[in-house]
Formats: sequence, C-alpha cells, structure tokens
Amino acid sequence: MAVWPYEISMEAFTESYDLQGESFWLNVFNAHKDKMQIKNPNVAVVNLKKIFSATFKLANTKGFQAMSLRDLSRETEISMGGLYAYIGSKNDLASVIEGVLRTTIDEVIGSLRQQNLEPVERLRAIVYGEIYAMEILKPWYYFCFMELKGLPREQQEQAMDLELRFEQNVIDVVEEGIRSDQFACSSPRMLAALATAQLQQWHLKQWKFKQANVDTQQYARLVFESLLLNLHYQPLQGRAPSMGGHRLAGVEQNRFSE
Repeated sequence: MAVWPYEISMEAFTESYDLQGESFWLNVFNAHKDKMQIKNPNVAVVNLKKIFSATFKLANTKGFQAMSLRDLSRETEISMGGLYAYIGSKNDLASVIEGVLRTTIDEVIGSLRQQNLEPVERLRAIVYGEIYAMEILKPWYYFCFMELKGLPREQQEQAMDLELRFEQNVIDVVEEGIRSDQFACSSPRMLAALATAQLQQWHLKQWKFKQANVDTQQYARLVFESLLLNLHYQPLQGRAPSMGGHRLAGVEQNRFSE
C-alpha cells in the first residue's frame, strides 16, 4: 500500500501522522514535561486535552487576553492548584500552542527533504501536507494567527517565524526545481509568500469556499496548480514523475485525482 508522501490523500497523511489521538497528546506532554509538575503521562494526557480544548473555546468566545486562569479552571473543572501543575501562566499556554505548530511544520514539511522526491513531488506534498495538518490542528492554527498581537514580543516573533519556516521550505524546493530546469521563477520568495497567503485564506475564511462548494482536496489542488503555472513547470524529458498512480505530464494536462 502506498504511503504518504507517495500517495497524496488525507487517509495516507493520517496514517503517517497522528495529530489528534493519544500519541499526539503524549508528544505534547513529553515536549513540555520539564515545565510541568505532573509526571504521570496517563493523567497528564487526559488533563492536557481538557486544558487546551477549554483554552481554544474561551479564546474564541471572550478572547485569550480577557481569559483568566480562573475562567480556565471553571471550564475544565480542574482546580487552580491542579492547573498550576501543568502551566505557570497564560504565556506558558501560548508557548505550548506555538511549539506544537512549529514541531508539526518541521516534522511534516521539513522531513520531506529526506524523501526521494522530485521537486514537483515535494512541492505538492508541501502544499497538501500543510493543508491537511492545519485542517486537523485548526484551533491551534487559528489561535496563533488571531491572538498574535496580544502575545509578548518574544512569542510574537516565534509565531511569525512559523510562517517564515514554511515559506523557506517552499523557496528551497522552488530553487531546487530551477537548478534542475524543471521550474522557472524570478522571485521564489514572493511566490512562496503568495502560496502562504492562499493557504491562510483557506484556514481563516473557509466558510467562503464552502459556500462555493470547494472542498479541501479541490482547494489544495488549486494552490498547487497555481504554483505550477507560475513556475512554468517542465518535467524532465521522458521522466514525468508518478504521483499516486498518475503522472504529471505538464500543466495543461494537470488534472489530478485525489
């Protein structure tokens, strides 16, 4: 059976990355347990789910800046003392949220460098991988984007660095494609910024596309095909790369099935 990133589908992606199950929450705990008083992972996982689910709910209803730890205590039904076993302040919460997204981008997008992929295949996996990952982590993404201005400066810079890290991955693969004569582009950095803006539109204004009956797969394909058009993509002679059993024979024939 083909696996991500050689098969591009949400099913293949979630087979490779657990971004919402028990292993995900265990990873959150392990990454930040040095800042927590609680040491039992089984207990921690249950309460971390409650704490972050409640944080996202309160941030959406009253705003993170207006939210107090007492509000969080009431929403989670965890005592104030219990909360302090996990977090020392609201800034700690924001730091964990940013850290989860940063780790996910590095794991999902950054790891593609180690795969045996042509530039066009890697670019496709970057676009679809970002959309799939942020679709699953939508509350985490929305928090980082909407609450950015209210965070301390250091955390603002860390959150903005997330965007730059993603764009650098796009820039790198575009430049690789240029070197192999598959892409042509005078400004990889601007093209990467354009792709980022298109992805942000989907994550933040999905209602608009839902009204037009555009689903996740269709939007990801739109972003990817837009990139290929701007890159004047030309496959290596006699070697159109295979993706999920289909071959990319050129932009004008680029109609993928996902």
